[in-house]
Amino acid sequence: MAEDPDWLADVERCGVKRPLLKEQSMWAIWVYRYGRRVDRRADGFIKRRLTTVYWLLFRLVETLTGIGLPKAAHIGPALRIWHFGNIFVHPGVVIGARCTLRQGVTLGNRVEDGPVPVIGDDVDIGAYAQVLGGIRLGDGCRIGAMAVVLTDVPAGATAVGIPARIVEMAGGESAPLETSAVTRRNAEEVGI
Repeated sequence: MAEDPDWLADVERCGVKRPLLKEQSMWAIWVYRYGRRVDRRADGFIKRRLTTVYWLLFRLVETLTGIGLPKAAHIGPALRIWHFGNIFVHPGVVIGARCTLRQGVTLGNRVEDGPVPVIGDDVDIGAYAQVLGGIRLGDGCRIGAMAVVLTDVPAGATAVGIPARIVEMAGGESAPLETSAVTRRNAEEVGI
């Protein structure tokens, strides 16, 4: 754990001592980071055994917390999950650094085997929001509670409603859709 800078950033952002004892969401984040570390190991017997341990932990934590963060997703450092449960992330999703998810969030596709979202850095997604399809949420945007986001949201914008519409832009004017170099690299790794 100590050599994983993404996990250390997650712990720091959580802001409590002994987060695994105080925040159930940190269980899901730790299992996700563990799975990513296992995937980076060389193929062989140990990797196969550690992968088995990962899947057991993943199912246990997903069942106990209602948070599904599959190791195939690309999630940047300092992820923060507020409140408890019902968070589901599609394995193909890319999430940037310092993002916030609240209870009930779904990040996924609109049709089976369809494209999935790419989320920029510093994005804040409200409770029960659904972000669906091959869309991009720009850096620093905010998604309101219970919004259903089906189209791109520019950097710094706030989107609310069903379907979501932009109600506020950073600086009061239109901004082009931007994603950071880290988010673009993660998206390129998965072919998005």
